[in-house]
Amino acid sequence: MSMTLITNEWRLKLLAFALGVLMLGAVAFSQNPPTTKSLTVPLHYTVPPNIVLINPPAQANVTYSGLADVISHVDTSNLIATVNATGVLPGSPVRLNIVVRSLDQRVQVQNPPPIAVTVDTLQTVTLPVQINARAAPGWSIDPTKTLATCPGAPNPNPCKVHFSGPVSWETNLKAIATMQGNAIGVQDALNQPVQLQNASGNSLDLTVRTVPLYSVDVTSVDIHTEAVQGTTSAPVALVDSPPSHGPPQGYRLTAITITPLLVTISGDPGVLLRVRSIVLPPIDLSNSTSDATFQVAIPYPNGVTGSVANATVKYTISRNPNVSPTP
Repeated sequence: MSMTLITNEWRLKLLAFALGVLMLGAVAFSQNPPTTKSLTVPLHYTVPPNIVLINPPAQANVTYSGLADVISHVDTSNLIATVNATGVLPGSPVRLNIVVRSLDQRVQVQNPPPIAVTVDTLQTVTLPVQINARAAPGWSIDPTKTLATCPGAPNPNPCKVHFSGPVSWETNLKAIATMQGNAIGVQDALNQPVQLQNASGNSLDLTVRTVPLYSVDVTSVDIHTEAVQGTTSAPVALVDSPPSHGPPQGYRLTAITITPLLVTISGDPGVLLRVRSIVLPPIDLSNSTSDATFQVAIPYPNGVTGSVANATVKYTISRNPNVSPTP
């Protein structure tokens, strides 16, 4: 056998081996090709103390790629999406980046677009529970004997709610428990739900997501009411006070008109019996040289409500013919 034949056989064998390897790789590659998929993953937020994010997205869609057999094992346990909000301040909405990391280095991930979130101050407020109760006809609720208690709380009486959440939600925030039906005599209602009402009188929308999550430590209370029989409303007259300062020199007060002259007051019968009239606050007329009309708040006694909030007082002022007006 010649040397040339041996050399040619070696080359043919090497070529055949290489072709075999390539064919094997091609078959393997066709069975395990590079693949791209997407997955919805939860977002993990890092937020500084005393800061709260309002309605941030809870999840994001992430695109990832790799060999088919590798990415077939990708799920929310090994694909982690984080949002770093440590540098944000309360105010206008801000844009934050989402950073996605795969626990398997063979998987390549693509970060989703940035998200816009509203930033606010996190604050805790204490809210006394207000009772919304209605007396039956001919009965009146005694406000001094009406209260809400927190079952199991260290200081259950009177009950207070601690709400921790965005400061923008807490303006004129109230905690209210409503007693169902009409109160007659002594009544207790257990485990009545506490409703948080905003400045508009609407229920606070607690379906809005926050990070960190808002918290309420008391969600139900026990209500105690005591109602007594008797007159729950009565008409009383409004009476003017002497002016704190009279008209200027040379002018005099000739008439006073109060509208309305009578108001209907409601409340505890024992309190109503002691209210014969309501005296309006004094008015300063030192700058009035002609008829003057004022709107004044009606000062209802404690425990009494009225049919109107304000009264109109008209002062008729004329020149004094015996005195020259002040220049």
